Amino acid sequence: IIVGNVCLYGAVRGYAYLSGIAAERFCVRNSGAHAVIEGVGDHGCEYMTGGSCIILGDVGRNFAAGMSGGIAYIYDAKKLAQKMNMEMVGLEEMEEAEDLGHVKSQLEAHVRYTGSGIAKKILANFDVEVKKFTKVMPHEYKVVLAKRKAAAMKKLEAPSLKISGSAATKKQATARAPFPTRTPPTTTSTSTASSSSSSSSSLPRRSFHSSTTTTTGARRYFSSKPTGANSSKTMTAAAAENEDMKEGASSTSTTTRPTSVSEPNKVKGFMLYERSSIPYRDAKERSKDWLEVYTEPDAQMLNTQSSRCMECGVPFCHTQNSGCPLSNKIPEWNDLVFKNQWEEAYHRLTDTNNFPEFTGRVCPAPCEGACVLGITEDPVTIKNIECTIIDTAFENGWVKPERPSQRTGKRIAVVGSGPAGLAAADQLNKAGHTVTVFERADRVGGLLMYGIPNMKLDKTEVVDRRIKLMEESGIEFVTGTSVVGEAEFQKVANDEKAAKQVIGAETMASVHDAVILTTGATIPRDLSVTGRNLKGIHYAMDFLTPNTKSYLDSNLKDGNYISAKGKHVVVIGGGDTGTDCIGTSVRHGALSVTNLELLPLPPDTRAEDNPWPQWPRIMRVDYGHEEAAVAYGKEPREYSKLTKEFIGDKGKITGVKVVDVHWAKNDDGKYEMREVQGSEKVLPCDLCLLSMGYKGPASGLYEMEEDARGNFMAQWGDFSTSVEKVFAAGDCRRGQSTVVWAISEGRQCAREVDRYLMGSTSLP
Repeated sequence: IIVGNVCLYGAVRGYAYLSGIAAERFCVRNSGAHAVIEGVGDHGCEYMTGGSCIILGDVGRNFAAGMSGGIAYIYDAKKLAQKMNMEMVGLEEMEEAEDLGHVKSQLEAHVRYTGSGIAKKILANFDVEVKKFTKVMPHEYKVVLAKRKAAAMKKLEAPSLKISGSAATKKQATARAPFPTRTPPTTTSTSTASSSSSSSSSLPRRSFHSSTTTTTGARRYFSSKPTGANSSKTMTAAAAENEDMKEGASSTSTTTRPTSVSEPNKVKGFMLYERSSIPYRDAKERSKDWLEVYTEPDAQMLNTQSSRCMECGVPFCHTQNSGCPLSNKIPEWNDLVFKNQWEEAYHRLTDTNNFPEFTGRVCPAPCEGACVLGITEDPVTIKNIECTIIDTAFENGWVKPERPSQRTGKRIAVVGSGPAGLAAADQLNKAGHTVTVFERADRVGGLLMYGIPNMKLDKTEVVDRRIKLMEESGIEFVTGTSVVGEAEFQKVANDEKAAKQVIGAETMASVHDAVILTTGATIPRDLSVTGRNLKGIHYAMDFLTPNTKSYLDSNLKDGNYISAKGKHVVVIGGGDTGTDCIGTSVRHGALSVTNLELLPLPPDTRAEDNPWPQWPRIMRVDYGHEEAAVAYGKEPREYSKLTKEFIGDKGKITGVKVVDVHWAKNDDGKYEMREVQGSEKVLPCDLCLLSMGYKGPASGLYEMEEDARGNFMAQWGDFSTSVEKVFAAGDCRRGQSTVVWAISEGRQCAREVDRYLMGSTSLP
């Protein structure tokens, strides 16, 4: 025996060549690695979901139990049928060219790396010896591979688009979009089900992370398992199915598994129950106000949904690389919710997450993309459960200020009150340090306060509630104060009024034992095309921030914001910020809203180059897209569009000239963008919003090193900059990212600052 039990447990990629025998449970839960071994013990390839395993010898009992994916090839095994668990697999001869080629190349590599004698023997007379192999193929996996092969053949037969360029370049071009004839879903449908629905219910309601609820046609949003021919149904048809499910009309819906039962089965929950998410409020009604878009959770439904969690041996949902950056103990609090132990679930949740009320509303939920159940099913409704746990905790008074019993005497300044700064401050305060958070805006919260609209994250009921708790815990917040470079500070030092609004970075460092920069990535990307200087073109944050401030100050009565009312709005760029621009414009009363995306329309399910547990790059419909579709009768997004020019009259924007682009591979095999001849058009536009991301943080506070992208240079795991006692975390260090990553960075930076100040740390 050359390796012990559970070798390659949960492996996701790579190759292993082992010249010897493995003990029990070899390749258990393997999801992507390719292995060659010369014999295995009991329970080999148990719960395997991907990759391959070539076994050049005998196997133990109960081989392939629960094996739902991947392929095993067994050479000359004795009494194989008696040792197999045949519940989910079948035994076949190895005849297909793909199998023969794979096995031969793997054996050659096995000889090259290990010098295996048995592999040399097989290769020496391969055409004869190959007949001694038995192929172990999971039944469902075989169906999936057949569908993928058929889809690939269909893609090859699809006509290519007309593109500009030389004849040689055109000849080598291949279509980027996997479905070249697909168009974004619209509200137009001839469906009988939709004809009886009002316009306000013609779209499926979305959960916190915008995936569909219990529809059949549009499901598998996170799954790598292909759907049938109806996978690209219109939103209207999906909504009709959703309404059928809510009424229990099983005769009109193909979904047969329930989503909510009074006494769910935890052991088989993932097999017995369909995924369901908490829906948004009605799109037509919610777009009339600025209240949060979410509906009240159903406790029984969430109890049932928590039973779908499989409590995996290797829960990818809380691994940093593919799942939750906070390493939330998701299976643990899912089980506690199933047991209706909500208070204990709250404590387990806040072990790793300072602000689950933020992530439960605005996080993209990478945990769900990495959910092991998502390999073959829709993933567990993790985000909804997380948000309900913390909201329940607040309702029941379980969330209390945490003032430390004693202080260390160390003073720390945190510059910026976004999620990274708040997380760092909260952790360091728990460690007993005295923390002051400096914020240049008039309210605390940074991105959470002014970067995200109120309908997505309520400022009074959610953000201010948390800030008040932190103040009661002993953290000091200083608003309306900008931290600037020392030279800039000296210019205004003699101006009493101006001096109260700024503080020099060096001065601040001199009166604190440590400084943490969490200033975010605030420099937006611009679009340098003809007409950029026209009036009516704004960065997204210059549109969203004043709107939220005016709403909080006066319910938008002061007029101190950019209004989209009565205007044709064009939003350039997607993502959450683009969606927020769309939703805000709809509420203002825009005449139309168009969202331009440079990339092609994403597929409904994972593409071949986007396997689990990667974040699924798929078609999603968020709250703003749904509201625009209801308001204007069509999907607001237009894909593969390049902005060529801003058109204006008398100094004001009147239109945006765009051209279709085609993504194709160049001679080096890399994708590049090529314009489609004759596709230019001008979109009417009175207000253009640029939502193309951010380049990095504003510099000049200290003379510190920066990375190639202009971010503050601070190594991951250390977070210290090139300036003594100055640390950096969040978007200003890692670049534009998500709220959950910012909280993670703030927590980890706090740990290193505590270690720097005290010599050791007890912070997680």
